[in-house]
Amino acid sequence: MTTLGDVLAALEAAYPPATAESWDAVGLVCGDRAEPVSKVLFCVDPVESTVDEVLEVGAQLLVAHHPLMLRGVTGVPADDPKGGLVHRLIRAGVALYTAHTNADAANPGVSDALADALGLRVTGPLVPADEGADTGIGRIGELDHPEPLRDFARRVAEALPTTAWGVRAAGDPDRPVRRVAVCGGAGDSYLTAAARAGVDAYVTADLRHHPAGEHLAAGGPALVDVAHWASEWPWCGQAAHVVRTALGGTVEVLVSTRRTDPWTVGVTSRTGGSQ
Repeated sequence: MTTLGDVLAALEAAYPPATAESWDAVGLVCGDRAEPVSKVLFCVDPVESTVDEVLEVGAQLLVAHHPLMLRGVTGVPADDPKGGLVHRLIRAGVALYTAHTNADAANPGVSDALADALGLRVTGPLVPADEGADTGIGRIGELDHPEPLRDFARRVAEALPTTAWGVRAAGDPDRPVRRVAVCGGAGDSYLTAAARAGVDAYVTADLRHHPAGEHLAAGGPALVDVAHWASEWPWCGQAAHVVRTALGGTVEVLVSTRRTDPWTVGVTSRTGGSQ
């Protein structure tokens, strides 16, 4: 019998909780480590739709990248949105586990999964955890052949799940791109690191207007901005592979395809608007 503890041991070997940032909230949210597990669902966000899904597929464990309760709470009443999810999971005998910044920093981790989806050969971390370490935030990788930024942006759009946010690129559309930095999730705090790395383009999520403009004005690499959820979704497949491999196929693993990106409408003006 495979238990919840067995599955968590596999996940924590791949994504050690001790490597999470001090402000983060990772680990087991609810569940009994002694209970049996035969099916696991992996997702980015533990929200109503993925809780619906884990109950529908009959899994005993939901593994999420984003924490349900990142900020401290004093209670989980059923009439609170997050508390209500906890009650639903417990009533159904479903455990919830989170691997967040520990999965970001791991090797392989979130950014490795993003790089792999884009067809990049990873050469090292963007921001190493320690001098000479192969763990850390973000990854630097290379394409087999250079391609114009406009084509690279199309590559990114076709590699990741479709969202209303879509994919945006900043820089000369004809700029050759071969060496690329990636960071799953919000990565504009690493714009300076991308510039110092000497890459041709930087792929991440949640880029802001002023930092992006200042980065380009200073001669930094081209930018490719994607939806936060889409940038981290490839990790779900990686984490599922970790469990499948570690437990010899004794546990069925599923990856949620439900889009939990909060944006639902993307509109472009027919006239192009004012300049």
